[in-house]
Amino acid sequence: MADDYDLVIIGGGPGGYNCAIRAAQLGMKTAVVEKRGTLGGTCLNVGCIPSKALLHASERYAEAAGGHMKAMGIEASARLDLAAMMTFKDKGVSGLTKGIEFLFKKNKIDWIAGRGAISGPGRVKVTGEEGERALAARSIVIATGSDVLGLPGVEIDEVRVVSSTGGIALREVPGRLLVVGAGYIGLELGSVWRRLGSEVTVVEYLDRITPGMDGEVAKQFQRILTRQGMSFRLGTKVTGIDRSGTALKVSVEPARGGAGETLEADIVLVAIGRKPYTEGLGLEAAGVTLDERGRIRVDDHYATTAAGIYAIGDVIAGPMLAHKAEDEGVALAELLAGRAGHVNYAVIPGVVYTDPEVATVGRTEEELKAAGIAYKVGRFPFTANSRAKTNDTTDGFVKILADAGTDAVLGVHMIGPNVGEMIAEACIVMEFGGSSEDIARTCHPHPTLTEAIRQAAMGVEGWTMQM
Repeated sequence: MADDYDLVIIGGGPGGYNCAIRAAQLGMKTAVVEKRGTLGGTCLNVGCIPSKALLHASERYAEAAGGHMKAMGIEASARLDLAAMMTFKDKGVSGLTKGIEFLFKKNKIDWIAGRGAISGPGRVKVTGEEGERALAARSIVIATGSDVLGLPGVEIDEVRVVSSTGGIALREVPGRLLVVGAGYIGLELGSVWRRLGSEVTVVEYLDRITPGMDGEVAKQFQRILTRQGMSFRLGTKVTGIDRSGTALKVSVEPARGGAGETLEADIVLVAIGRKPYTEGLGLEAAGVTLDERGRIRVDDHYATTAAGIYAIGDVIAGPMLAHKAEDEGVALAELLAGRAGHVNYAVIPGVVYTDPEVATVGRTEEELKAAGIAYKVGRFPFTANSRAKTNDTTDGFVKILADAGTDAVLGVHMIGPNVGEMIAEACIVMEFGGSSEDIARTCHPHPTLTEAIRQAAMGVEGWTMQM
C-alpha cells in the first residue's frame, strides 16, 4: 500500500521546502523526499549559506590584518585559524538545516529520506537506507535543483581539483589558486581565499567577467578585484590539467585559437556553471520532456508535459538562484490550491557577495540597446555619498535605467558597500511599476548609503544634488 498525499515534492532545497511549507499552510497533506541527510539543498548545505559565512569571516580577517582599521585609529593584528573558521561556517549551516526541520514539524510536513523517482502516474518510489517505500500523490513536484558543471577532460576530485563544494572546505590556504570561470561563484570563492593569503588567478573563456551583468558595472568590478590582488586571464580556455607533480600544471590557450601555455597552481577551482539535476528521476518513462539544455519543459503554471507532474527551480529555465526557486515554490503551491500564484521574472535580483558587493535587477544597457528600447540613465558614485565617504568605503556607483517615455524603472545596477541589501528597494519600485521620479521624490534617511539610489534617480532627469 502506498502512503497517500496531496503533494509529494522531490527535493528539499529552497524551492522544495518553500513549496512544501506554503502547500501545508494551504491545507495540503505534503511530503518532501530528499536524498541528502539534511534539508536545505545545495544552497544551504554547500552553496549560498556556507560561502557567505566564509565571505563574512574572511572580510573580518582582512580588516584586522590590513591597514583599514589602523586608519580609523584601531590597532589590531590577526592570526588565521582556518579550522575554527570552518567550524563557524558549519555552525551556521547546522542551525539553519535544523530550522527547516522545525518548520516541517510545525506544519506537519513529512520528510522522507531517500532518493525519489517517479514510478507511474501519481506514484513516487523512494529508495533509502531502510529499503523502498511507495508514495501516492495527486500532484508531484520536481525540485531537485542543479549539479556542478564539469570541465571537459578534467576530473574533479574535490581534493586538488575542486568544485564549489570542495572550494568551501579546503583544509589549508592554497599558495596558488586557479579559478576556472569568472562568474558569481568563482569570484566569491576566489575573493575568500585571496583575503586569506592565496595568489588567485581567474581564467575565463569569454573576454569579460560576470557574463550577463551590465557591462559598465562588470568593468569597474574587474578593476576593483584586480586592485585587491586577483589576476585575470580573459578570452582563455583550460585544455587540461597535469596532476603528476607536486604542483598542478594547467594547460591554457586563447579561446579563439593560438599558442598554448602552462600555468601552475596548488588548487584548481572549477566554477564554470551548473546543470539541471534530472538524472534517475524516471522522467522519460513518465512522459516529462526536456529542452535542448537538459531543463524540464513547463508551462506558465509549472506543469510539465506529463499530467500531475510539475517542476520548479534550477531544473527549469531561468536564473539558477535560490530566491527564484523559492518564489516559484510558493507560486506553485498557491496555484495547486486554486489561488493566483505568480512570479515576476522581470524582477529577479542577483547579488555577488564580494567586497564591495554587486547587485543587479532588471535589464542592462546592453539588453535595452539590443531590444531598441529608448532609455535614460542616472548614475551616482559612492565617492559622493556622505556615509560611504565617512566610512571610507567609496568604491562603486549606482546606475538606474528608466524608460525614456514613461520613466518606468527598467533596471538598477550597483557596485558598492552593502548593495546586496539595497537592491530590494529597486525591486519593490519595479514590482509596483514605479518610476525614477518616484524614487527621487521619496525621502531617504541621511546619512545613509541608500541616498545613492535616490541621487542616481535624480540623475535620470539631471538634478542630482550631491555632486
